[in-house]
Amino acid sequence: MNLTADSFIALLPILITSATAVLVMLSISVRRHHWWNATLTVVGLNLALLSIIYASRVIPQAVTPLLMVDGYALLYMAIILVATLGCATLSHAYLKEYGGNREEMYLLLVLAATGGLVLTCSRHMASLFIGLELLSVPVYAMVAYMFREKRSLEGGIKYMILSAVASAFLLFGMALLYAQFGQLGFAEIGVEIAGEHAHGPLVFAGVALMLAGLGFKLSLAPFHLWTPDVYQGAPAPVGAFLATASKVAVFAVLLRFIAEAPAAHMGILRDVLLAIAIASILIGNLLALTQTNLKRLLGYSSIAHFGYVLVAIVAGNNITFEAVAVYLVTYVVTTLGAFGVVALMSSPYRGQDADAVSHYRGMFWRRPYLTGVFIAMLLSLAGIPATAGFIGKFYVITAGVESGEWWALAAVVVGSSIGLYYYLRVLVTSCLPTPGMQKFDAELDWGQQTGGLMVLAMTFLVFLIGLYPQPILELIQAATIAL
Repeated sequence: MNLTADSFIALLPILITSATAVLVMLSISVRRHHWWNATLTVVGLNLALLSIIYASRVIPQAVTPLLMVDGYALLYMAIILVATLGCATLSHAYLKEYGGNREEMYLLLVLAATGGLVLTCSRHMASLFIGLELLSVPVYAMVAYMFREKRSLEGGIKYMILSAVASAFLLFGMALLYAQFGQLGFAEIGVEIAGEHAHGPLVFAGVALMLAGLGFKLSLAPFHLWTPDVYQGAPAPVGAFLATASKVAVFAVLLRFIAEAPAAHMGILRDVLLAIAIASILIGNLLALTQTNLKRLLGYSSIAHFGYVLVAIVAGNNITFEAVAVYLVTYVVTTLGAFGVVALMSSPYRGQDADAVSHYRGMFWRRPYLTGVFIAMLLSLAGIPATAGFIGKFYVITAGVESGEWWALAAVVVGSSIGLYYYLRVLVTSCLPTPGMQKFDAELDWGQQTGGLMVLAMTFLVFLIGLYPQPILELIQAATIAL
């Protein structure tokens, strides 16, 4: 192991985020101050985001056998940091009038983001597991943060128990692969799996157990049962983090494993991935049809969206990695905006979130600007042209067509049609006039509320990517070419 100055420069985003967590913890121990700790968190995350530019000058860097910092890792680091910044600004608005301790939310958020950054660089089973646990453990507490609310506490306990089981599956799968090959590095395992003696029961069992563990983290069918309850119980900013940064980090490490061990998703395992993709699309969209709770609807919707992403992975052609990155970027921007509206409607904190679809009835007549943001996000989630969601689905369909995955593409078309229905149902509800209805939204000054500015920025990005995607496409192509 030889650590140089360039190694530390390459690790700057992780080091700065870790230092931010330490500073926030020390700040809390000295004096509790909501605004100060939120500001310290946002400043640290912005510095980490800016350090990516500096780190890009020394890549690729293999930092120990565990981590690889390259353009691909920096791209996903940037996505995770942007998503975490959005969740931090939403948390500030959401917790403004919360009666309990508010500052620990930012510490947990930064710790989870650090785990996500480690995952994006992982090229070894040890760093994968360390990063995954560093990401997951703070989220348990974040989901149950409003512990006086029954649903929040219930969601936190469910997520903790089921996530621990998924981690056990993942660890057991790693152990089986190690027993077969005596290797834990992605590239080394890839070489062994491609060998002629690598089709024994230990290999299939090991990869299958790892797939089950990662499938839970990504809430893919049939490992999705926790998703709606946890999304409904979690505070809206935490739901945004779960749906964006948390899942993007896991997808980043899964893609790197597939890139370095391509034989791991060939043959029967590829067929299994195809079945999971189709099941996720159909189950997620069909179950979303019956939902009257917006956060549960977004939870089921996320199951379907990651099924779409899995279609691009199953395609396994020359645009797979680019298609996945484009879809994840568009999904993160849109989902942050959608959860941002829920958070702003629920804040300052007044108990249970304004998450029932009925809470949004007539919102257009009370909050036309916030409703405009909401409508833009719903249209993007549905994949309507001129929005970011359309670009993401276009890439997924292109990847599927090039590989002739017609069954998967049929599922994408059917799922998108179903999704269009329930997104439009919520959209129409928000425009129905309801005189005299009690307000569930928060007082929002667009000029001062950072949360309001954040959702406006997401709306701008949704239409910018939808109408002029070339800059972000060029950035993604440059980052994924190394794979």
